[in-house]
Amino acid sequence: MLVLTQRSWDVMVAHCLDGLPMEACGLLAGQEGAGTQVLEVYPTANAARSARVYTVEPRDLLRADRAAEAAGLSVVGVWHSHTHTPAYPSPTDIAQAPDPGWHYVLVSLSDTEPVLRSYRIVDGAVTEEPVLLATLPGGAVES
Repeated sequence: MLVLTQRSWDVMVAHCLDGLPMEACGLLAGQEGAGTQVLEVYPTANAARSARVYTVEPRDLLRADRAAEAAGLSVVGVWHSHTHTPAYPSPTDIAQAPDPGWHYVLVSLSDTEPVLRSYRIVDGAVTEEPVLLATLPGGAVES
């Protein structure tokens, strides 16, 4: 399970919309537990500069990793937008999934409203996981 704050959701979706017509991407930092709580999001540049694929800019990855570590967190996943397709990992996304422990969040912009979904990708197998949107301390609403 992935737990996002409203602020994290807002930053991710805004970065994806700002990136149009290209895919946008970023990194998630947090703490693992019964569910992974995302405590910080780091928008990054898409080094691929493409509407169909993404590559996190290496310098942005290094900055995010250092910032997360300084905050006592670790990078726990990545997000990117799909500008024309549903929020499901493409064959390219699956082949390029760098870490089986990460959460892979997709934000689809193909409909009127953005759709956010999260997946685990291990050895090419894709499993969707619940995303909870934290609204109040101790309370959550499923997204």
